[in-house]
Amino acid sequence: MPGDETAPRLPELPQPPRLPQPPRLPGLPRLPRLRADEARRQQRWLRASAEITRGLLSGAPRLDVVRLIAQRGREITGSRLADVCVALPGSDGLTVELALGGDSAARLGTVVPVRGTLPGSAYTSGSPVTSADLGADPRFPAGTRGPGEIGPAVAVPLGAAGDEVHGVLVLARATGEPVFTARETHPLLGFADQAALALELDERRRDAEQVALFAERDRIARDLHDLAIQRLFATGMTLQSAARLIDDPQAAERVTRAVRDLDDTIKIIRSTIFGLRTRAEGPAGLRDRAVRAVEQARAALGFAPRLTMEGLLDTDVPGPVADQVLAVLVEALSNAARHARADRVEVGLRATADEVVLTVVDDGVGLPARGRRSGLENLAQRARALGGGFEASARPDGGTRLVWQAPLAGDPAGRPGQFPGNTSGDGER
Repeated sequence: MPGDETAPRLPELPQPPRLPQPPRLPGLPRLPRLRADEARRQQRWLRASAEITRGLLSGAPRLDVVRLIAQRGREITGSRLADVCVALPGSDGLTVELALGGDSAARLGTVVPVRGTLPGSAYTSGSPVTSADLGADPRFPAGTRGPGEIGPAVAVPLGAAGDEVHGVLVLARATGEPVFTARETHPLLGFADQAALALELDERRRDAEQVALFAERDRIARDLHDLAIQRLFATGMTLQSAARLIDDPQAAERVTRAVRDLDDTIKIIRSTIFGLRTRAEGPAGLRDRAVRAVEQARAALGFAPRLTMEGLLDTDVPGPVADQVLAVLVEALSNAARHARADRVEVGLRATADEVVLTVVDDGVGLPARGRRSGLENLAQRARALGGGFEASARPDGGTRLVWQAPLAGDPAGRPGQFPGNTSGDGER
């Protein structure tokens, strides 16, 4: 009954025994900590992706966007090195357009062969390629070797699946550090797509500039044909008629020579008009390809080389000879970037009635007194294969002067096997 203090109390039940906690395996992080680290890493990827997107939408230069991608990928993955390799025109290799970390100056501008290298494998396959130890990986005998320096590495193609690969992003860690996992490579694919978008936007901007340039060339060609040539032709006819009225033989000879010069000038202008319209309607000529090669060397050299061109390079230089000229120009600029330590590089390209002459001059350290010069020997072989010549000499005031020339007559395509293969940039002058 309520209030009855004499009611018996129930006995207290015993507490159940406490079960022991299972031991935690050594080396495994706790799940909450693992999830927190993964969340922080994901936040860093998202912030970096937003930063890159802002750069793309703001119209930043392609190299700046690619540099930002390489920097953020290197920071988030804890990599020691980050390189961006792009296809090298006139060659079957890749060139290091951007290098971060380590000895970046030595890697910048290096030509990497496609076969037997980590970036080449990613470039040809179009999918990421990883290596647990790049310095000792037997799959990549032609790759960068650095025992004790280069360890785990990953190469990610810059381009979406099914599209053309524009380049390769390479990240490498020091020896003994963890290998790249799928959790790390998956966000890199998103970065790679953004890098491909930056390259694509840059190409579209260049296409728009080319359209405007072609329109301007067409206008110049019309003006040259309708105004300059007609006036020169009328002047030549007047001088030719006046030469018959001149009694002094020397004066008459001078007038006749002036008429011949005007006729040659008209021929040059007509060839120039043809070259302008050919470049606007067909593939790029030697002039455009040389300008593009010099522009691409800017990143490796750290400054823009000076380029001068003279003569009918697009109309008089045969295609096979033009291909060899471009290959020599690319290799000469690459050598200057890797070895010359120059502050100034001048490139001269000239076509005469008989030959094409390429001159590359720098104010660097000059030619080495000793050592192999397989790079220069390759340039000489290219010249000899065309029946031309090559000379490398030291300048009196310091630096190097390279002169490469080849005749315009003859068909080098009719001598198969005479051209040496494209070099892989062995680092020797």
